[in-house]
Parts: sequence; structure tokens; C-alpha cells
Amino acid sequence: MSAVLMPQEPANMQGLERVNILIVDDLPEKHVVMSSILEELGQNLVSARSGREALRLILQMEFAVILLDVNMPDIDGLETAGMIRQYKKTAQTPIVFITAYVDEDQAAKGYALGAVDYISSPVVPGVLRSKVKVFVDLHRMNRQLQQQAVEREALARSETARTAAEDATRRAAYLSDASQRLSMSLNIDATAHALADIAVPGLGAMAAVALLDGHGELHCRCLKIAGSADPSQGPVLLECHRELSPAMAAVVRGTMLARKIEFLPSAELCAAPAVSSAQQAWPELPADHDEMAVCPLVAGEQMLGALILFGKAGGFAQADAALVSEVVGRASIAMENARLYSLVQEADRRKNEFLAMLAHELRNPLAPIRNAVHIIHGARVADPTVVWARDVIARQVDHMSRMVDDLLDVSRIVRGKVMVHMAPLLLSTLCERAVEASSPLLEARQQQLTVDIPDEAVVLQGDLVRLSQVLSNLLNNASKFTDMQGKITLSASLHGEGVRIAVADSGQGIEAEFLPHIFDLFAQGDQALDRAQGGLGIGLTLVKHLVELHQGKVEAYSEGRGKGSRIQLYFPASLPAQGAALPAADAPRAARPAQAATRRILVVDDLAASAETLKVLLELEGYVVSIAHDGASALALAQAFVPDVVVLDIGLPGMDGFEVARQLRSRPESKNAVLVALTGYGEAESRLKSQRAGFDHHVVKPADIDFLLSIVSQPPGEGR
Repeated sequence: MSAVLMPQEPANMQGLERVNILIVDDLPEKHVVMSSILEELGQNLVSARSGREALRLILQMEFAVILLDVNMPDIDGLETAGMIRQYKKTAQTPIVFITAYVDEDQAAKGYALGAVDYISSPVVPGVLRSKVKVFVDLHRMNRQLQQQAVEREALARSETARTAAEDATRRAAYLSDASQRLSMSLNIDATAHALADIAVPGLGAMAAVALLDGHGELHCRCLKIAGSADPSQGPVLLECHRELSPAMAAVVRGTMLARKIEFLPSAELCAAPAVSSAQQAWPELPADHDEMAVCPLVAGEQMLGALILFGKAGGFAQADAALVSEVVGRASIAMENARLYSLVQEADRRKNEFLAMLAHELRNPLAPIRNAVHIIHGARVADPTVVWARDVIARQVDHMSRMVDDLLDVSRIVRGKVMVHMAPLLLSTLCERAVEASSPLLEARQQQLTVDIPDEAVVLQGDLVRLSQVLSNLLNNASKFTDMQGKITLSASLHGEGVRIAVADSGQGIEAEFLPHIFDLFAQGDQALDRAQGGLGIGLTLVKHLVELHQGKVEAYSEGRGKGSRIQLYFPASLPAQGAALPAADAPRAARPAQAATRRILVVDDLAASAETLKVLLELEGYVVSIAHDGASALALAQAFVPDVVVLDIGLPGMDGFEVARQLRSRPESKNAVLVALTGYGEAESRLKSQRAGFDHHVVKPADIDFLLSIVSQPPGEGR
């Protein structure tokens, strides 16, 4: 059953004839989504639920573009496209495939059938709408060209059928090759090079691609010149970035506004570079290129630039304007795809930079808070209210630190920056580590934790730190969504050739409609304004990614609201052979040795609160401490103070901590000191730079105070 939707015509489309857009998909809900996205274009939206119905409709109506689902039950999208191309009426109708996945073979077959684009499902509304509008505009342009072709038809009737067939075959092959080459890359420069390569010699003897930059200026991005009469001198493709001459820039802007190809006398292409410019030498252009065709690259409302073709006088008189228009239309789509992709990449880069800076800025104020809490812990406080307030602050600092770490971990995993270090480990060790990390939260909420794991030694292959993080996240999540004095269970059992680990609770449970989305990034079951449970909705996303990095899987179960929940993990595992050596369990943490009161520590941090609180904390431990707030003063102080340990922030004003560390290592009074990087930057790149700069340790703010004190107590040279 087909349907034709005729939405109200937008103001800017009034007076223009509506065109038909065919949507072919076997799922009704996708028709609703597509129609809601495209209705503001003001065109006739025609729906077909199968390939057969689509074939019937194309015999009855003319379409500007066909949006075709690849996977359909009766006739799939590729087969439907092949049948559509068999009809003369629809031989050139643009076909856009909608698919959730496409491989190279499928893409090549689709482009050979005349597909102009693939759009991933679920679709992005703005991208789909702008692309379809391009085809609507191209359809109207092609109608004008067809009307012009009718007027010239009398001149072409003498041509033989064989010539027409050869031309059609050449055209189809040329367009198929053009589409495939234009879609091979989402890099703007690579797409521009492909367009110039396609245009010469097929469309002109010389071609330049001019694009608008981020400031609205037109620059020639590449130039291709066909070979001369000398057979030893072949085609030349130049990569360049030269500003267009004022005359050429004015012509290009005019064609973009008019949205039509202009055939004009040749003009100077680029402005002359400055005398001091180191740009690539500009070749001597052919003298007989007297005419040019300026073909605007426009996608929807987005002006991109132009393809500029050069040739001999009268060389474009017999040019196939429709072919040029078709190539330019497909190039516009490819350029717009590349532009949108670059915008997404840039936005992603800025987001990751923001997250790293956000973590740094959040960790900096947390460091003095944790230092102050530790100082209060060491004091004799009798007032129960002060003790309560101190413990509240300590818990909240730990909570914020975990959220910052989880946020950055998710960002790194999405970018593929997290590596897991696989090694044999005991299931019992893993569970002990996770329970130890989550015990403070469980005790604070007076919840009962039951641990039920096999008595046998079960061995997994995995990263102990990351898997402990997974189980601890699940235990913390269960605690958060379980009432005070509730019950939580951590259990494990052998399951086939692996182990099944489950964390179950008697808490709030998960509603059925939210259960399929529980592992989605930033998904929140509790959307109430009070946000009683807090959190960022990233903990379970992090769990899923880390489990998958270990070739495992994770599943969530709940019978509904108020009936608790259960998260199950599955990992490959085995029982060791009898007599085989077992992986080493965690070694007990060595006690911190007592230090002489003469041991000197230099603290360098531009955040005064962080430096002062750390100084007080270290002095309470019996150390002699001096502080500096920038690199220059730290180097000057180190010369006189001769520190045994330097606790050094990286993000210092002027000279950063890496340079300070390198200079400290080069000076006799500090070359053997223990250097500790104490910083809000915890990503792998910063840790590697710390190691190269000469640091012995890299500690992320807010530091575990016991761990930091164990480091500063080491004799010089022991940390390296």
C-alpha cells in the first residue's frame, strides 16, 4: 500500500512545482521518521513498502530521488535498484541507499547501479534533509536542461542508434567511476583531487578546484593539466593552496549564487604570490586555453566552491552540459559529506580536549580538599559534628574523583586509546580487589554484602586493574540503587568454558522500557528533576566497553521497578592443571619506613591551596618542606634547598613541569632527587611525557595520601 503525502508548501518554495520523493522501506515506523524529517521540504513524499510496489510506482510517477532500504524481505535494495535502472524513465534517477552497514563490495555494486550515496541508519535529520534538498534542486535543474535538450533534439536525430548506445554506455561507466572515486575518502583535499582527476580529460583540458575556507575566502586547492603534444610530458596534478584572483573569485561567487554553470572567456586563475612566499612553483599554463566553464559546487544552502574547466575557444560548444551537471552534483554531495565529516572530527577533537582540561580543572581543587581532610584525620577531634563533616567531605571527594576518572575512561575507550594488559589472574584475587575498593561505600550505607565464589582456583586472562574497576563499578552501582541496610550479592560460577560473575541487589530494579538502554552512554533510568541518585550515566557504559575488550559479554536482568536487578559478566576461564603454578596473588603493601626529620621535600604547585595543604600534611609527618609556585622560582629554590624529593605539578605558568624536571635532572644538587609528578592530567600521553622528562612517579590529583607518603619516603634512586 502506497501513500502520497503533500505537506504545506514552505514560503521560499511557493510558485515552484512540487517534485516526488520515493521512500522504499518495509518498516512502517521508518516511513513515519523519514516523512517527519522531509515534510518541511514541501515536496510530495511517496511511500512504498516493498521493491515490487516501488517498481509499480516508478511506472506511474516521476521521482527526483529514491530513498531505498538495502535490506527488504521480498526484493532487496540492490536488486530493486537494478530493476529501476532497466527502465529508461528512471535510468538516471538518483538512488540513495539507507543501510545500517555497508562493505566495500556492496558499495561498489551499488555505485555501479547508479547509487549516488549511502546514508547510515539511524539517519541524522539535518544531513538527510540537506542531501535530499540537493537532489530536488538538481532534479529541477535537470528538467531545465532536458527542456533545452528537446530544442536541440532535431539536430541529433541523424545520429545512429549505435552511437547513442555507445554514448550512453560511456556516460554510465564514467558516472559510475566518478561516483566511486568521489566517495573513496572523507578528506576534503582528497575529494578535490579526485574531482580534478575525473574532470581531465573527460570534461576539459585543464581543471581547477576552488573551495571556500573557514573565513569565506576562495582558494585553489588543486590543479590538473592534461599532457601536451610532447608524449614524454604527461598529465600534471598539482596540490596547492593559492588565493583566487579577484576576477575569478567574483565569477565563482556569482555562479554559486545563480546555481548554474557559466561558459565564459578564460580569466586569470590565481593571485600572484608574495615575492617572499615559499609556495610551490606555479607551472606555465597552456596559452590556448581561451574558454572556461565555471561549475558551482553547492549542496542545499551550503556554498562550497566551484570546479573550473579550461579549454580551447569553442571547445565547450558541444560539451555535454547534463554530464557536467551530473558530475558536479555528485561532487557537491561528496564535498558536503567531507565537510560535515571534518566538522564532526573537529568537534570530537575539541570535546576530548575539553574533557582532559575539565578533568584537570576538577582535580586541582579536589587535591587540597583531600589534603585538608587527611590533616584533620591526624588531629585529635572530639566534636562528633566535626568528625561527621570530615567524613562527609572525604566520601564526596572520593565520589567526585571516581566520576572524573570514569568520564575520562569512557572518552579514551571511544577513541580507542585504552589498552588492556592481559595476564593470568585468579578469580579470588579479582573479587578481593573489587570488594576492598567498594567496602567503604557499602559500610557507609550499612548494606550486607554476600560473596559466593568457587573454592577451586579459577584462572582468567585479563587486566587485573581494569577488571577490578569493572566489578567495583557494579558493586558501587548496586549500592547506590539499594536502600540502607539492603542486600547485595557477588557470586561466580563456572559456566561452560568460562566463568559467570554476577552482582545482584535488592534495590530499585530497572523498568522494562529502560532495560535495553542500560549500557548506553549517558543513559539515566531516573530522569526526575531531583536526580536523587546522581551520577553521569557512564558507569555501565564503561563496564560494557572494558568487558568487551576482554572478549567477554555483559547482560542485565530485572523483573521491574522495586524488584532488584542483576548484572552478569561472562569471561573465558579455566581450572589450572593439577600441580600447575598459580598466578601470584596481591602482595601485601609494604609499610612506610620512618623518615628522619632532616629529609627535605620541595613542593611546586601554582595552586596555593594545594601547595600549602600538602606542606602542612608533610610537615606533620616530620619532613622539612619548602614550596614554590612556578618553574623559575622552583629551580632557584632547589639550588639552595637541595631537596631529597620534589613533588612537582605539570601545568605550571610559563615553564611547564616537564621542562622543570629536565633541568632538575641536569643539575648536580637535584639530579638524584625523587621526582614526583602530581597533576590533574592522567592520560597516557602525559604519563609517557613524565617518564621521558625524568620523573620517577606520575600521581594524579587528588592523590591517595598513603600512596603519596609511601613514595616520598623512598631513598633517592629507589623509584627509578
